[in-house]
Amino acid sequence: VKLKIADSAVQGIIREYTYEAGVRNLEREIGQICRKITRRLAEGKTTPRIITRQGLVKYLGPPRFTEQVLNEDDEVGIATGIAYTEAGGDIMPIEVALMPGKGNLTLTGQLGDVMQESVQAALSYTKARATTLGIEPESFDNSDIHVHVPEGAIPKDGPSAGITMATAILSAFSDYKIRRDVAMTGEITLRGKVLPIGGLKEKILAAHRAGIKIVIVPEKNKKDMVDVPRKVQRELTIVFADTMDTVLETALIEPKKKRKVKRK
Repeated sequence: VKLKIADSAVQGIIREYTYEAGVRNLEREIGQICRKITRRLAEGKTTPRIITRQGLVKYLGPPRFTEQVLNEDDEVGIATGIAYTEAGGDIMPIEVALMPGKGNLTLTGQLGDVMQESVQAALSYTKARATTLGIEPESFDNSDIHVHVPEGAIPKDGPSAGITMATAILSAFSDYKIRRDVAMTGEITLRGKVLPIGGLKEKILAAHRAGIKIVIVPEKNKKDMVDVPRKVQRELTIVFADTMDTVLETALIEPKKKRKVKRK
């Protein structure tokens, strides 16, 4: 019996059952499927000629890994970053919540030292630009800020989430929503400059795979675009940002102004 494994099923094994940089576990999982099919043959049972993605659960059990998915709606205080991991890239939502308080900052999600410093830099930038961005300066003293990066069991570090942190913090204070189909990566300075990052190819591929439409990357990473497949570049809108102004213009949605009802 000739057994065929559909391309979508191979992708499913890679993304939902192995999630590694190499192919050793991919080979093991395919071997497991073949052994189970052989057993069914030996027992005289019917066997499929092609393994589909939907059929993986029957032979490999429930998926062991789940990819991050986009938010269903544009929301305030939730920005989508892109992370570089051992297995390639993945989208990384960053959430910011404000509560009445005294200006305390809480960070959760097992963030490393460099990423914690990125949050501090993003917050300092937001405070410095508060007036021009329409935020009341005293609101920082009257609010406690909670920054959370989901999947807390996975350690995260690096400076490349700086502009994502700044966008999420700024959105939370200004009440501007962030576009759900925009992802971003870049380090931020206190003056709002966007600095280059590493792993650009893997990050853009991850954004494309997740259904992102617009990716914001540092202007100085333009030279690295030669590594990104042409097909992916055609299907995405790549925005090159040198300052946070470009990031905010692309990612934020201005609140609709309420119509004034004229009373007679």
